[in-house]
Amino acid sequence: MNAQTKILVVDDDPVNRDFFQLMLSKLGYLVEEAYDGMDALEKLKKVKPDIILLDNIMPRMSGFELTKILKKDPTFVEIPIIMFSALDDVQDKLAGFELGVDDYITKPFNFSEVLARIKAALRNRELFAQIVIRESRLNLAEALNHDMKQNLADFAGNINELDSAIALLPPDLTGAVKEKTATLRKRIAELDARIEKTILEWEALKKNEIGLSTLEAQIRKFLQRE
Repeated sequence: MNAQTKILVVDDDPVNRDFFQLMLSKLGYLVEEAYDGMDALEKLKKVKPDIILLDNIMPRMSGFELTKILKKDPTFVEIPIIMFSALDDVQDKLAGFELGVDDYITKPFNFSEVLARIKAALRNRELFAQIVIRESRLNLAEALNHDMKQNLADFAGNINELDSAIALLPPDLTGAVKEKTATLRKRIAELDARIEKTILEWEALKKNEIGLSTLEAQIRKFLQRE
């Protein structure tokens, strides 16, 4: 467990905040507290948590209202949110998921379940982060391959011009040079074929690849059924 994992607990009930502060701190988490949505916004200006435990029904600003704000802010949009509510209503839960809540727990809650869901939400976010890195690297490599292919084409064009110039030289001077240019042409063709094969393989993979947004939507849909 990462002892530096920061959890922001947002709840207007001091008993719940003290409970989470005690239990989660014992497990090595760094716990910040906020007593409602407005206070949470102030805390978020000072510290960016790894996950937010958010009560829904609070004075001044509800959990839903805070979620709307956070999911529109690029600074906080990726922070997973686990929402608590005393309302065990399907439509209420669906509304939370639509807003971008990662998980939803109905009060009264079991701490072991809460802990398991915290770990699951953190693992999911880590998975999404790894997928983003992977997609970025693949896109970079793909762009590099296309650039190399274009550079090879330009190089082959230069060799054509060189051959045209060589043709103007006396025959006794051109034999060795033509042999070298022929070898270069062969190597360029081999490298171009390898690059083309890689590009085609990536294009084939992309046709069957699940994008990050689709994957996240599928996970949310799965969580809604639980």
